[in-house]
Amino acid sequence: MKYSIITFGCQMNISDSERIAKVLEDIGFTESASFENANLIIINACSVRQSAIDRVYGKIRKLSFETSRSIDADGRPKILLTGCILKKDKIKFRKDCNGIFGIDELPKLPNLLKKLGFKIKENNKKVEHYLQISPEYQSNISACVPIMTGCNNFCAYCVVPYVRGREISRPEEDILCEIKALGKRGIKEIWLLGQNVNSYKPNFAKLLQKVNNIPGNFWIRFTSTHPKDLTDEMIETFAQSEKVTPYFNLPIQSGDDEMLKAMNRPYTVKKYETLIKKSRNAFKKYREGIEEELSLSTDIIVGFPGETKKHFENTVKTFKKINVAFAYISLYSPRPQTTAFELKDDISHAEKKQREKKLLEIIEKSSLEFNKKFINKIVDVLILKKKKDFYLGKTRHYQTIRFASNSGCKVGEFIKAKVTKATPYGLEGKIQ
Repeated sequence: MKYSIITFGCQMNISDSERIAKVLEDIGFTESASFENANLIIINACSVRQSAIDRVYGKIRKLSFETSRSIDADGRPKILLTGCILKKDKIKFRKDCNGIFGIDELPKLPNLLKKLGFKIKENNKKVEHYLQISPEYQSNISACVPIMTGCNNFCAYCVVPYVRGREISRPEEDILCEIKALGKRGIKEIWLLGQNVNSYKPNFAKLLQKVNNIPGNFWIRFTSTHPKDLTDEMIETFAQSEKVTPYFNLPIQSGDDEMLKAMNRPYTVKKYETLIKKSRNAFKKYREGIEEELSLSTDIIVGFPGETKKHFENTVKTFKKINVAFAYISLYSPRPQTTAFELKDDISHAEKKQREKKLLEIIEKSSLEFNKKFINKIVDVLILKKKKDFYLGKTRHYQTIRFASNSGCKVGEFIKAKVTKATPYGLEGKIQ
């Protein structure tokens, strides 16, 4: 029996797919090179934005049509849906799927497959929570390690607490054991994941210290963070932990205090600016050379209900002031079950696009200014891909860098490169 998993969404969804794959491998499935040859297709969905769920729906309808023409000895492939799915969307998807299960129901997947007629190999491994399942890692270079799941914040625009539930932190021992094994495997980049890693219990800073002390030559990154939970202890720990790369994402979502309150984001623009200043100062205090330049990214939503031109202009002013290395900009889309869904979506798509364009221009300028600081500097690079005539990698600051492929290095290696060119979107360099 062959399976294929199609993943939509963020790193958390990718990590979940790795656990789905492990469950399937343990009961006798093998991965198919393409969904056309699979007996089982699992769609791992993201519904944070309406556009994301629309893409999932389109993919399932297309698969339903294409697989209906694929008849073999085992019959038509079965299509299952999992991931972050609202109740309203489950009803919509049901007619095109053979089954829907929540990611927290992953330990029960073998029973679901039995009901669908699959003859599976018995597996005596019993787990209480899906995060106890060991993942089938997709990469030999980078690995995602969830430290928690769920969210208690209930931001006005966000469905995560409704589809993932309340926060649950993984036991520290399980996390450290997984990372020790990854270090022994030679994994070069480890991402600590959570809807809000800062609120990891009992203490994210202390967990990070312990991860930093694990033997091995690897980088530590983490996502996502929340400004309300970013403490001085965490900032100091980030800066002092040498395996923690000088990059993290701190979502602001709006540069206007009224909009932040409407979004249920319990901090002010001034508080956010103070956190950025503290973070940059900490890295300058504890790091040397180019490492002291902290690379900060942020998230922003444009067109939230009630966002006037004045509110948006405050966001523009804030963006110019905080001067982040790059940003992820989203156009607001209403999501059922959220408190913002009750509000009128009173800003046109055209206006949202205009606001996005204005912010992108600011980000391009600040990204270019940041990247220019690296010209003629020697940087550490993790090589991720080889194209026809060049390599692509990431710096410790999470910049994309490219360089000639005739250098004799290998994908998955750490190398040092001298930066020769900077653009708003990345760097170019030569291997040293």
